[in-house]
Amino acid sequence: MPNVVAILNPKGGCGKTTLAAHLARALHLKGQTVLLADADAQGSARDWHTAGDGKAGFPVIGLDRPTLDRDLISLGAPYQWVFIDGAAKLEKMSAAAVKAADLVLIPIQPSPLDIWACDPLVEMIQARQKVTDGTPAAAFVITRSKKGTLLAREVADAIKIYGFPILQGAIYDRTIFARSMADGSTAMDDEPAGPAAWEIHHLLKQIQEAFDV
Repeated sequence: MPNVVAILNPKGGCGKTTLAAHLARALHLKGQTVLLADADAQGSARDWHTAGDGKAGFPVIGLDRPTLDRDLISLGAPYQWVFIDGAAKLEKMSAAAVKAADLVLIPIQPSPLDIWACDPLVEMIQARQKVTDGTPAAAFVITRSKKGTLLAREVADAIKIYGFPILQGAIYDRTIFARSMADGSTAMDDEPAGPAAWEIHHLLKQIQEAFDV
């Protein structure tokens, strides 16, 4: 069975697709087999894959229906890793992704609005954990952070009330992320020795450690 990571947040614009595509690509570069499931009807992950003409090296499929958790049982079986790029504001889709996941990553921008928007998702995950002996695990990832500000630290303090860990290191708001995504590429391909690529690999290392791989 694959390791299933869902990247979810009911608020749009927090970098879910960028994070999903970059983590999937980073694992592919390490020789892992990866499937990226686009659960958003807008199809941003699929558009990214098409823009790159498949050079990501792994498949991206559309699964923007509430049966996602059941569909992934067979579709994800051949892969070592499955990433779910979650939809915003769709409770049934989020619920299906939570059911399918071993780990939910919650990307959150350093903004009070983003913290408040997480409430329904956190409650959904906690309710699921109560009936499944703690599955899925969940963690926050601070995204689109600005260099030289204290907001990221303040947000980290604020979200501790939810009881989920915060992965070390932030994903900063760097031009390379937007530019590479527009080209169907990633920061690891365009600037492999750059800080953006380092941030992704640092985050991925923590995810792999959580799965003990």
